[in-house]
Amino acid sequence: MSAPAAPSALHLPGVEQDLKPGTYRALIEGARARGDEYSKIWDLFAFQHDVTINLGRFTQGVLRAPSTISPGLRELIAAYTSSLNECRFCTEAHAQAAGELLGDHGLVRQVLRDPDGSALEPRDKVLLRFVRQVTLDLPSVGRADVQRLQDAGWDDEALYFAITTCALFNFYNRWITATGVPEMSAEAHRRQGRSLAERGYVRD
Repeated sequence: MSAPAAPSALHLPGVEQDLKPGTYRALIEGARARGDEYSKIWDLFAFQHDVTINLGRFTQGVLRAPSTISPGLRELIAAYTSSLNECRFCTEAHAQAAGELLGDHGLVRQVLRDPDGSALEPRDKVLLRFVRQVTLDLPSVGRADVQRLQDAGWDDEALYFAITTCALFNFYNRWITATGVPEMSAEAHRRQGRSLAERGYVRD
């Protein structure tokens, strides 16, 4: 079997050539030594390791803290937000993680194609409509939209985490797309999805 192709370069070569000491540089160097395909978002984290290590911890808290909204649904929000923004790397990464946590990769694919026509619970569909509104039509969001979610059975804790997940991935989608982080192979995304489901986002 031939070795995997080297990951595509970022749009910012000065970033991937200046990896600061820390967890992410060690991960990158290990992957390169083994000839493994790896997630080029690690280059972004390694460039400002002392700062971005906190972004990893924040992401862990947003997506995994105990809450009345499940980690699997939060990962689905991450994937759906990313699909709306046409960020293929994040869509696939978090679709895989959502499928692992929800135990249903088919459902995740249904949602990404057509959330209203999917087998999601009705209140979950209401939530994803709100995620779409926040992502694509933020100025229209108001108190009545939140009340609609509360009427559907979502409590404020769940909505806090849902909104924060949506906001976080609107950031990630722009960060990743503008810097040129490439989509990985299907197998690499599957491996990453399993890792995110099992280990989460903290790498220190």
